[in-house]
Amino acid sequence: MASLSINETTTYRWSFEEDVTNYRAAGLRNMGVWRQKLSDFGEAKGADLHQESNLRASCLFWVGGFTGSDGRSYQESLDDAAEALKTAAEIGASTVIVYSGGRAGHTFNHARRLVKDALGELAPRAEQLDLTLALEPMHPGCADGWTFLTSLDETLAMLDEIASPRVKLVFDTYHLGQQPEAVERIERIASRIALVQLGDAKGPPTGEQNRCLLGQGVVPLAQIVAALKAGGYDGHYDVETLGEDVESTDYHELIENAKRAYADLLG
Repeated sequence: MASLSINETTTYRWSFEEDVTNYRAAGLRNMGVWRQKLSDFGEAKGADLHQESNLRASCLFWVGGFTGSDGRSYQESLDDAAEALKTAAEIGASTVIVYSGGRAGHTFNHARRLVKDALGELAPRAEQLDLTLALEPMHPGCADGWTFLTSLDETLAMLDEIASPRVKLVFDTYHLGQQPEAVERIERIASRIALVQLGDAKGPPTGEQNRCLLGQGVVPLAQIVAALKAGGYDGHYDVETLGEDVESTDYHELIENAKRAYADLLG
C-alpha cells in the first residue's frame, strides 16, 4: 500500500535522534534513513531507537561510487555497499539507494561495466537479506560526481543487462520529472520502480540540487502520481526537499508541506 516517507536529507541539520523524535511527533510512519546520520548517532543505538519509535525505514540512503569518483577504490566501494546491506536489514529497510558514481575519467562503457559488475555481485546478497537495490539516475544539471546515469533509457538499459529482480529503479520526480520523455513512460515501467522520491523545482538545476516546496514548482506531480497508480506502483513516496529555495524554511513546515502534498496527490 502506498505510504508517505520523509527522507532525512529534508531535515538536513537535525540529528538522527531529532529526526526520529520529530517525525514520530508529526504522525509519520516512515522515514528514509541517511547512513551518515545513523553512523554519527551509532548504528546499533540508532537501530534500537528506530525500532522503539515504530517508524519504518522506507529506504537506506545511499551506497555506490563504484567508478571511484569519490576517491575510493572499486573494492572499497563494494565492501562499503555490502556493509550497508547488513545495516539496511538490521533497521528493516527494504530498499537501498544506489548512485553509480561519476565518469571519473573512464569511458562511458567502462564506467557502465564497473557498475554492472558491482550490482551483479551485490544482487545475491540483497536476495539473501530480502532487499532491493534501487539505482537512481539524476538530472544532468546536478549529476556531476554522483552518477553518470542521467536518463531513464540509460538506467533501464543497465537494469536489463543486470537482469536481477533485486535491482530496480528510483524514480525521483525532481530528476526525471523534468524530463518529459521519462514522464510519458511511467505507467509502462512502474513495475521496475523500487522507490519513488517526491521533489519539486522551479526550474532545472544548474550545478546543485535546488528543490522547492512540493506543489510550488513546475514538476507535473499530479500527472506523475496518476501514472504511477495506473501502472500499479504501491510503494513508498519518499519526500526529499533540500536546496537554496528551502534552506531557511522551518523543518516542521517542510514536514507539514509534505503531508499536505501527499494527501492532495494520493488522499
